[in-house]
Amino acid sequence: MALHPDIEGFLELAEFGRLSGKSQPMHELSPGEARQQFEQTSQLLDAAPTDTLTVTAVSVAARDGHLLNARLYAKPQPQPDEAPLPVLLYFHGGGYVVGSLDSHDTLCRRLALAGEFAVLSADYRLAPEHRFPTAYNDAEDITRWLAITGAKALGLDARRIALAGDSVGGSLVASLCIAIAQDPLGWPLVPRLQVLLYPVIDAVKKRPSLTRFAEGYLLEATTLEWFYQQYQRSEADRNDWRFSPLYAERLQRLTPTILWLAEYDPLLDEGLAWAEQLRTGGQAVVLEVKSGMTHDFARMGEMVQEVPGMLAQLAGQISESLV
Repeated sequence: MALHPDIEGFLELAEFGRLSGKSQPMHELSPGEARQQFEQTSQLLDAAPTDTLTVTAVSVAARDGHLLNARLYAKPQPQPDEAPLPVLLYFHGGGYVVGSLDSHDTLCRRLALAGEFAVLSADYRLAPEHRFPTAYNDAEDITRWLAITGAKALGLDARRIALAGDSVGGSLVASLCIAIAQDPLGWPLVPRLQVLLYPVIDAVKKRPSLTRFAEGYLLEATTLEWFYQQYQRSEADRNDWRFSPLYAERLQRLTPTILWLAEYDPLLDEGLAWAEQLRTGGQAVVLEVKSGMTHDFARMGEMVQEVPGMLAQLAGQISESLV
């Protein structure tokens, strides 16, 4: 399928901004400038739904005492004595360098409104100030906290937890589920489902889609490499399964997976390789390659009219897994 016309129009505007000098590629900015640009662009991609949600700010202590921010989204309960809601723990994307609770606020709102579950959107520390494996460790700390004490404290059902994330947030989720599968006795939860939206799976091998969509399709190969260099301590980190899940061993007993990929994404081929590896290992995976879409399409609900419906469908699948 051809590139979605609404995305194509947005990309043409972005290219005009570069040519006119009004904007720069992310990899030519400082991390602070890149974060500011990412947040500003996020406001253009989608507008928050106006339906009623209860939104609660949460703080979680990481292993070193640093307080991590999180945000709980839940539809108001009709009765105060209703059974506790299941919860989707969500990790945002952004290449380990950009992204925040705010940049993914609308996406999380759409999922919470469409699903029969609460959404806990979790932050983690960013690079280059905090390099590998800080983001993974923060994600692990929040996941353990939610299962052990957080769910009960928030009035949620700790027995019904799913994990989700986009881009490097998807990488964090894939890595967490690998860790849980490899050491089930060392973890206080068994997630019902993992949802990976166009995840980073292999930061080592250069596959054809990385060349085919290297420029002009939102996420660019040069920016992707810049992200990795900001996060890694050395090149060797990329071979660690917490950075590149594809290199994990013993992929048995993994959490069932929903994997969304985008047709025009440099990460497409590594996502397909991940799906094949999971299937070869006998793991349950539902793969969807979204035609005409680029990386980050799930945050384009204002711009691409099909996206809210896609997310509503996804919320239904998540709800079914959490019954």
